[in-house]
Amino acid sequence: MAFLVGIGLASGISSHPEYGAAYSRGAGALIVEGFGPLHGFGKFCSVVVALGLIANTIPPTYSAGVDFQVLGRYAEKVPRAIWNTIGVIIYTVCALVGRSNLSDIFTNFLALMGYWVAIWFAIILEERFIFRFRTGYNWNVWNDPSKLPVGVAAFAAFVVGWVGAILCMAQVWYIGPLSRLVGEYGADVSDSLLSPLP
Repeated sequence: MAFLVGIGLASGISSHPEYGAAYSRGAGALIVEGFGPLHGFGKFCSVVVALGLIANTIPPTYSAGVDFQVLGRYAEKVPRAIWNTIGVIIYTVCALVGRSNLSDIFTNFLALMGYWVAIWFAIILEERFIFRFRTGYNWNVWNDPSKLPVGVAAFAAFVVGWVGAILCMAQVWYIGPLSRLVGEYGADVSDSLLSPLP
């Protein structure tokens, strides 16, 4: 539903001057303009949408505490509430510093996340369906480092995947040497190459 509403608002930018003027002030102003015909109820709906955005930060903030604790045994000893507070401070500072062009920053940063996820997804699938297909996992030793693999193969696969991504990515801030060979502006061929690389 949210995507359909967003598509409707975005498609109105070129045909409705008031939408275009609102969008020039920001995506939030466009949402408020879209609710404009509803008058007072529209303003209430705009507040609900804004509060919904705030509510959407709760699950990732909670999981950030777990993510920090995964960094090692020392990080595990720090209470999760402290890690969550540190996470809130980090994203609040990022939001305040980049508020004028935060959307562009996140769009460019999320492209990097896509490469990272594709690399790890390929590694996990290969581990599960090729290397551990018959033996499975010994879940009883998950917290015993002496019985766990060192992770050299996974690290090597990750490095090879990143080399492939760097050579073949085409982003706003960087175009890899192999991507430059395709078209005038380069082509982001990294994601199609990441799966076989690891």
